[in-house]
Amino acid sequence: MLSQKPPSCTSIYEMCGEHSNARHTKTMTNDSTAPSLLPPDDDLDIIHTRRYETRVYRLNESEMLVRGAITDTKPPGLYVLDDPEELEIHQMQIEMKVKVPELKITSVQAGFETHPHTSCPRILDHYSNLVGLSIARGFTHKVRELFGGPRGCTHITALLQAMAPAVVQATWSMAVRKRRDDGVAPGAVDKNRENMLAGNINTCHVWAEDGEHLQEVREGKPPEPPLQVTERLIELGRKPEEWRVF
Repeated sequence: MLSQKPPSCTSIYEMCGEHSNARHTKTMTNDSTAPSLLPPDDDLDIIHTRRYETRVYRLNESEMLVRGAITDTKPPGLYVLDDPEELEIHQMQIEMKVKVPELKITSVQAGFETHPHTSCPRILDHYSNLVGLSIARGFTHKVRELFGGPRGCTHITALLQAMAPAVVQATWSMAVRKRRDDGVAPGAVDKNRENMLAGNINTCHVWAEDGEHLQEVREGKPPEPPLQVTERLIELGRKPEEWRVF
């Protein structure tokens, strides 16, 4: 059953202080002054902006810390006439600890930095049900099952679905860091290579089970570095061949 009692604090960054449902917060780093990845607005009439941010940190060789945030903002003067500043309507944040390699969630904190209704935070405790889940195939379905519709906050649920792929991507970073820490020579075969590659099968068209890319992997062909790595090494006057992660 969902908790009906508002928690004493709704912000994961104000665990001991009184929460202020302020219009403008500074906790999310990609605020309105950050460069946008989208084309310039030019003369278009902007009416809404949604932003996601996810960062993953290595705590140790078997654990990651994952932080995510979502914001919705309205442009100046839309909701409040003659207001010169944009209006933040939503800002929700999640912090999780995740075990590697099983990607099992071991702890969760969810917080509402900005929310439109006083009753919004009543759902926060329900997200503790994430503990014990693994961020693997079927995770998105499980999130919808547990928190979809009236069982959760639609914005936190959307944030969780956006965070999951970042967690999976971070496992490659964990592997790269471990190789360097272990002093593994470039070009050496990583003992976890098969497990990591298996996790990619049928996740997209490039990794189709009967596709060209996977066939080359099975034949033992050394994988090419990501295009960005090749380009950057060339820019630095170095040879792409020096990059061999797996």
